[in-house]
Amino acid sequence: MIRVCSTEDVPKGTTLAVSVDGVDIAIVHGEDDVFYAIYDECSHQEVPLSEGDVDGHTVECWLHGSRFDLRTGQPTGLPATEPVPVYPVEVRDGDVYVSLEPSNGVTP
Repeated sequence: MIRVCSTEDVPKGTTLAVSVDGVDIAIVHGEDDVFYAIYDECSHQEVPLSEGDVDGHTVECWLHGSRFDLRTGQPTGLPATEPVPVYPVEVRDGDVYVSLEPSNGVTP
């Protein structure tokens, strides 16, 4: 696990773009108070998901409205049809740690 930020860097309902060993990841502080890590690029267009809106367990791409489940990386709204990688997250002592091994088997 690699430390990527402090929990204070990501208020609830927002995202933070980070680069971890060359992999662009969006850290999301879900409305359920859980932290998620998802590949920071929409599978439909090369647009950062970190610039999208968080709604429940989804993040919505601002360009065409594709939505992705933060837990699985699966698209939940068109036009995206391909999943994006999601990464395991641990919160320890106020810091967010991410593994670069996708938990859903999807590679960037």
